[in-house]
Amino acid sequence: MERLLEQILQENYQKTIKEASKEEIYTALLSLTKEKMKGAKRNEGKKKLYYISAEFLIGKLLSNNLINLGLFEETKVVLEKHGHQITEIEEIEQEPSLGNGGLGRLAACFLDSIATLGLNGDGVGLNYHDGLFRQTFADHKQKEEKNPWITDLSWLTKTDVQFDVPFKDFTLTSTMYDIDVPGYRNGCNRLHLFDVDTVDESIIRDGIDFDKTDIQRNLTLFLYPDDSDEAGQLLRIYQQYFMVSNAAQLILKEAEEHGYDLYRLHEHVAVQINDTHPTMVIPELIRLLMQRGFNMDTAIDVVRKTCAYTNHTILAEALEKWPVAYLEKVVPHLMPIIRELDARVRRDYHDERVYIIDEMDRVHMAHIDIHFGYAVNGVAALHTQILEESELKPFYDIYPEKFNNKTNGITFRRWLVHCNPELATYLKELIGPEYMEDAKHLEKLLAYKDDEQVLQTLREIKMHSKQTLADYLKRTQHVEIDTNSVFDIQIKRLHEYKRQQMNALYAIYKYKEIKKGNLPKRPITMIFGAKAAPAYTIAKDIIHLILCLQQLIENDPVVSKYMKIVMVENYNVTKAEKLIPACDISEQISLASKEASGTGNMKFMLNGAVTLGTEDGANVEIHELVGDENIYIFGKKSEEVIKLYEDASYCSREIYESDATVEELVDFIISKEMIQIGDPVNLGRLYKEIVSKDWFMALLDVREYIQKKEEMLADYEDQTAWAKKALVNIAKAGYFSADRTIAEYNRDIWKLS
Repeated sequence: MERLLEQILQENYQKTIKEASKEEIYTALLSLTKEKMKGAKRNEGKKKLYYISAEFLIGKLLSNNLINLGLFEETKVVLEKHGHQITEIEEIEQEPSLGNGGLGRLAACFLDSIATLGLNGDGVGLNYHDGLFRQTFADHKQKEEKNPWITDLSWLTKTDVQFDVPFKDFTLTSTMYDIDVPGYRNGCNRLHLFDVDTVDESIIRDGIDFDKTDIQRNLTLFLYPDDSDEAGQLLRIYQQYFMVSNAAQLILKEAEEHGYDLYRLHEHVAVQINDTHPTMVIPELIRLLMQRGFNMDTAIDVVRKTCAYTNHTILAEALEKWPVAYLEKVVPHLMPIIRELDARVRRDYHDERVYIIDEMDRVHMAHIDIHFGYAVNGVAALHTQILEESELKPFYDIYPEKFNNKTNGITFRRWLVHCNPELATYLKELIGPEYMEDAKHLEKLLAYKDDEQVLQTLREIKMHSKQTLADYLKRTQHVEIDTNSVFDIQIKRLHEYKRQQMNALYAIYKYKEIKKGNLPKRPITMIFGAKAAPAYTIAKDIIHLILCLQQLIENDPVVSKYMKIVMVENYNVTKAEKLIPACDISEQISLASKEASGTGNMKFMLNGAVTLGTEDGANVEIHELVGDENIYIFGKKSEEVIKLYEDASYCSREIYESDATVEELVDFIISKEMIQIGDPVNLGRLYKEIVSKDWFMALLDVREYIQKKEEMLADYEDQTAWAKKALVNIAKAGYFSADRTIAEYNRDIWKLS
C-alpha cells in the first residue's frame, strides 16, 4: 500500500507522502482505490438483480471502500507514519448528492450487503448533478442552495453505454456512469447512474429555482424537484420514465448479450422496485418485449414474474398517483399498456379500491406494482401488518401469497467501523472480529453486562465521541456544547409525522421549568438535524421554531447554563457519522402507525444510544429485542391511532383547551419572546396548524413524552446502569444488519443463488 501510494504521488506530483498535501493524498487514494476495485472479481451468477431506486444516499466512499477492500487499517497506519490523519483526508471528499433520507440510505446499505454476500446485483438510478439541495440558515429559516458534487475527480466512471429514451415530443440519449460497490472482503458490484449530456447547471437561478419546462437541460439537475405545480409534476414523470426506460433497456441488453431466452426472463432477472418511483419499469418492460415480438399476454406474464415491489410508507400522499393527462403529455406510448393493465384488473375484480385508474383519472403507481409484480414487502413487522390489515387490505385479500415482511437493516461496516472506530476496536478486543461479517456475534457482548471495567470503558468511548462532535460543531458551525451534558438527538427528514414539533414543545417545557427555578441535575443538549422539502411550508415553519428557540436559549444567561439547542446545518451522511456515536438519547418519536421502519434508530442503538420512542416501525422490534428496561416507550399504540383516524375523533383543540400545561406550551410559540426573534407569519401559521389540525397528533402524546423524557434524564444519572442499557442495545443490534435483510430478500424474493 505504502509503495503504491508513494508511486502515484511521485508520478503525479513529484512528492513523497510526507510532502504531499491532503488534496493530493486524497486524489492518489481515490485513484488507487478505483484501480483496486477495477481489478476485483465481479459477483456473477445465472440470475441477476436490478435494484431500481430514485435515490442512493451513498455518503463519502473513500473509507467505506478501503474497509471493504481490507485496506483501511493499513492505509491509516501508512498515513500516520508520514504525519497525516485519514480523518483529515476524508474531509476533502465531496459527499455525492444522490439521496434524501432513509429510503436512499437504505438503498446504499443494501448495495453494500448485496456485494458482501457475493450476490449478482446492481443498483440503477439517476446521476443528479445537484441532488436534493444544500441547506443553509438565514433569519432563522431554511434556505435552499444548489449542491454540485460532480468533479473531474470522483467515483463516477463514464461508460460507453447509451440508450435512446422516447418522450412524446422528443427523444433523449442517455449516458451511463458507474460507481463500483465493493463487498466486505468479497466481490464487486456496480451502481449504474444514468445522465443526459444536455443537462446545463447554468440554468439554476437564485437558490434552486430553474425553468422546470426545459427538460433537455434540467432532467437530472435535482432529486425530487418541487412538484407543487404542473410543471414540477411533469418533470418528476420525465425523470422517472428516463430512469426506468434506461433500466429496462439495460436489463434486456444484458440478457440478450448472455443469450438468455427472454420468454424465461424471470429465471435470469429479478427487478426490485424500491418505492413507487420506478413503477413505470413494468409497462416499459412490457412495451419493449412487445417491440421484440411478444404479444401482450405473454409480455405481461413475463414481467409479472420478474418484478417485485418494496413499500416504504403508510402515508397515503407518498403513494404516487399521476393524472392520466400528465402521463399522456410525457409518455403517451405507455398509456395504452397502462389502460390495458387497468382493464384486466377491472375484468377480474369489482372493487374500485384496487383499480389502477381511479374515478378522478389518476394512475395509482402502487396498484400497478401489486397487481403486476410477484412480491410486495413491507420494511418492519408492524409496517407490514398495517399494510395487510389496513392500508393495502383489499390487495392482501386478493394476493396474500405476495405479501411478506423484510425488516430493514444497516451496514455495520460504515455505521460502526467507519464512524466509531474506537468502539469497533474495543468490541474486537472483547468478542473478536467475527461480528464484522456476522453481526449476530455482537450478542457475545452480553457476557460483559455486569463487568464494571467494560461499562467504564464504554462510558469513556462515548465521552470521546461527544468530544469529537463538540470539536466538529465548533469548527463547522462555531457552536460550543458541553460534553458533560446529555446529548439528546433527533436527526431525520423534517416531516410532521416524525414530530420534531413535539420535541420543540418539550424544549419549551424545559425552558420554562428552568426559568421557574427547577434546575436539572445535568445540562441537556438538544440536537436536531433535518431538511424540509422546499414546498413543505409547515415543515419549514417547524425549522423556524427550532432555530428561534435556539437563539432564545442561547441569549438567556440563566437557561443557557442548563440547556442548549443546536440545529445542525445541511444534515447529511457525513454529519450523521459524527452525531450518531455521540448520542445518549435517540429520539424516535414518530406517530405510531406512520413510520414504516426507520433505520436511524438501528444506527443509534448500535453505537450505544438508548431509544426514546413510540411503538412505531422498527422501534417495536428494538423493544422486543432489548426488553422494557433498555428502551423508553411512550404514546398511543398504532391500533389506537388508526382508530382515531378512522373515526375522525381526534381534536387537537379539545386537548389544547382542556389541558392548561399543553395550552401554555403551544401559546409560547406566538409569545412576545418568540415574536421578537422570529417571523410572526411562520410562527403564527404553525401555532394555528397545531391548535386547529395537528394531523400527526403531537398534542395526543406530548404530556406522556415529557414525562418519559424526564424519567430518562433522571435515570441517566446512574451512569453504571445507563452504560449497561447501552451495552444491551449494542449487543442486540446485530439483528438489524443489512446483511440479514438482504439474505432474506434473496431467500424469499430474488432467489439469485
